[in-house]
Amino acid sequence: MGLNILTLCYIIGSVTFIIGLKMLSNPAAARNGNLVAAAGMTIAILGTIFLYEEGGQRLGNYGWIFGGIAIGAVVGTLAAKKVKMTAMPEMVSMFNGMGGACAALISIVEFNHLAHDVIPGSNEIYLPDGAKGMLLIIILGLVIGSVSFAGSMIAWGKLNGSIKDYSFKGQHIVNIILLAIILGLAVCLIGWLPGNSKLIFYSIFALSLFYGVFFVFPIGGADMPVVISILNSFTGVAAACGGFLYDNKVMLTGGILVGAAGTLLTILMCRAMNRSLLNVLIGSFGGSASGGGGTKEQGQYKEISLSDAAVVMSYANKVMIVPGYGLAVAQAQHACHDLEKLLEEKGVTVKYAIHPVAGRMPGHMNVLLAEADVSYEKLLEMEQANEEFPTTDVVLVLGANDVVNPAAKNDPASPIYGMPILDVELAKLCIINKRSMKPGYAGIENDLFFRPKTSMLFGDAKKVLQNLIGEIKNL
Repeated sequence: MGLNILTLCYIIGSVTFIIGLKMLSNPAAARNGNLVAAAGMTIAILGTIFLYEEGGQRLGNYGWIFGGIAIGAVVGTLAAKKVKMTAMPEMVSMFNGMGGACAALISIVEFNHLAHDVIPGSNEIYLPDGAKGMLLIIILGLVIGSVSFAGSMIAWGKLNGSIKDYSFKGQHIVNIILLAIILGLAVCLIGWLPGNSKLIFYSIFALSLFYGVFFVFPIGGADMPVVISILNSFTGVAAACGGFLYDNKVMLTGGILVGAAGTLLTILMCRAMNRSLLNVLIGSFGGSASGGGGTKEQGQYKEISLSDAAVVMSYANKVMIVPGYGLAVAQAQHACHDLEKLLEEKGVTVKYAIHPVAGRMPGHMNVLLAEADVSYEKLLEMEQANEEFPTTDVVLVLGANDVVNPAAKNDPASPIYGMPILDVELAKLCIINKRSMKPGYAGIENDLFFRPKTSMLFGDAKKVLQNLIGEIKNL
């Protein structure tokens, strides 16, 4: 009876995961989608704790189980409530890494359960009949989970600025050799079970951690959204391996959904950058870009005063706002929404142009603006926005750089050449807010800043927007 109820719990959990993921595709339903999936996960967890049986015995150890759940819940809740929106990308990366670490630890525990010492305390092991398939799943979970954990930790450090981009000549060759050694050891362990099997297993674990570190080290900041996405898919696949090990349907379903969704998102983001995944992983775009396109002397830029910016925006028919990472750094999303409401009171149509890879994680700008209660209907994807720029009077670019850089269209020497961008230059006037003329995260100059229809508005985005609101109110 208990087993049947547990199966029902797993079915409910799997269905809610699918429903929740579907709801996440609609911004208006995304919050409820998270709650639906969380409710299904809660049912699956409680069902496993109280109903799972093996050999006629249930889990027990409830003190340890609920103690761990309580600690994790408290830490997770406090971290999520206190994190600034600017730090959301690194938090996502860290949480994702924890999932990879969990999958790797599961593989280590299950290897020790599955493998028996030929001589107690020795490295030589033997496996029960028919257990090599299980060993394959264990090693897959170990390798993928370790790479996801180590890579996510490096991504976390790079996003918060504590770790710099690092690469050396021939690093990609070293990475390939390292991966080949890991695969070779895995084949050796599964196929022949040599006398030092335990040593090989833990060597695979250590080498996978090193590979995860070197896998992410050379990838530049402009590619971090893609890296976070692919590492997320790795964690999902590793979790699915755990579902295979435990014959746990809901764990398997959840892992497959995360892995598939992460993979599809990675593909979509690569298309948005007009680059292949292989190019992202070996291209080091956004790293230390010295030389290349866009670094030549561009000429003079012109500035616009706050009062002039207030006038042209107040008397415009349509204003398009392009948010970037500078908006997130300044925590200016609420001031941006206040500006939007003020302009609309004056009869101005205000919309937002969202580039797929703006910010430091997938959907970063959408999350920021949603927090400020910006209407989802005003958020235009890149294709929609590009259709409206020719009829836009003023474009206000807030901290975005590489996603509006014309070098992507007209400079074959530029590392971002071929990447679809927001065609802000098609508007009648483009006002760009930046702290300085320093290049963006890709490290390349932006020719847009020196074009005739472009004016620079320097300063912290939040302070500039607040002052701009004051100027408009005084008109």
